[in-house]
Amino acid sequence: MSTRVKFLMAVPRMQVEELVNLVDEDRLVNDLGTMVATPSVNPFDGPVTEECREQEFANLYRDMMNDQGLDTFSRAVVEGRPNVFGRLSGTSRGPCIMLAGHLDTVGTEGYVDPFNPVVKNGRLHGRGSCDMKAALAAYIEVARIIHNEKIRLKGDLLLAGVVDEEHLMIGSREISRNGPIPDFAIVGEPTELKICHAHKGQLCMHIKTFGKASHSSVPENGINAISHMADVVKALDRYSEELKSRRPHPVCGHGRVNPGVIKGGTISSSVPDYCELEVDRRVNTDETREVVVGEYRQFLDRIARSNPEFRYEIGAPTLDNAALDTDVNSEIVVRIKDAYRSTLHKPADVGAYVAATDAPNFLCPAVICGPGSIRQAHTLEEYVEIAELTAAAKIYLRTVLDLLLQ
Repeated sequence: MSTRVKFLMAVPRMQVEELVNLVDEDRLVNDLGTMVATPSVNPFDGPVTEECREQEFANLYRDMMNDQGLDTFSRAVVEGRPNVFGRLSGTSRGPCIMLAGHLDTVGTEGYVDPFNPVVKNGRLHGRGSCDMKAALAAYIEVARIIHNEKIRLKGDLLLAGVVDEEHLMIGSREISRNGPIPDFAIVGEPTELKICHAHKGQLCMHIKTFGKASHSSVPENGINAISHMADVVKALDRYSEELKSRRPHPVCGHGRVNPGVIKGGTISSSVPDYCELEVDRRVNTDETREVVVGEYRQFLDRIARSNPEFRYEIGAPTLDNAALDTDVNSEIVVRIKDAYRSTLHKPADVGAYVAATDAPNFLCPAVICGPGSIRQAHTLEEYVEIAELTAAAKIYLRTVLDLLLQ
């Protein structure tokens, strides 16, 4: 009886190896080139136009999913900016695993020929090649092989193309409200295939200081809001050092703070009565919005006690992205680590991702793992290593089959 069990276990393992060998590098490169050639620039705070939206690329990605036999659907988050989904349904006796990625890219100002995919020296160049259309191409290859080989799955494979990751993450926030919510998610942000089960959140807020306007020839008649903001910047420097002294998160390290954008005054011949500073705070899971605002108020109130003319206000968050903290022993982490080792014949590098992602908004255990380097993302010479693209498709396929194969 034990021999019989071992034999039955060995058959799926052989099937997995055969299926992984079907991953086709040329096909991956062709798919990725088609994706890069279809612009999907995020409009950020500007108007949604044909030049700045995800609609055309969403249509392409949905067509690609349809071609691989997925049941597809979409939902407009705002006009011209839809989330798109494709599902290969299993027998409902297993989990649903989602392969998710964002459709949008950053802008192209200064980029020469950004939507002309060029292959050279083992790399594919073009806007979005690294961040993160390479992973989207790998997802299509996974679905293609499972569909073409008529593989029966015990759970659902769900592909998701999400809008607006590069700005306010309105796409993944829409999914957290309206679903579908999977059991596990892989998000293929560029990690050089490092497996990231955690990352910090991001909380951006404005601190405003107020003064009294006067002519600059008689500054004693006014109160300089910019000078008061200088005191805030110095206090933030001290706060930054204090954060480094705290007990760090096991993989994400310390919370961080950065004063990023400052605006104040109107003309040089006037004492400014208003100044505004946008502060970026990278937070761990125990550092809630309320905790951070309370800490800001502590040092701002100290300034006010030392200077009766100091007045401030903390604005509502301009960005509030959650931290990710998937248990390193979660099934999705364990399975993708095994897939990495089987594909690349070495242990995976496991740890934290450097930036915030859509992953926490999917409301399930999730990992970040994808081809490409964050050093290439958003640059004017973006590229992805083709070998990493191919390895990513194999890792994703092994992980899906390990979780869902009958």
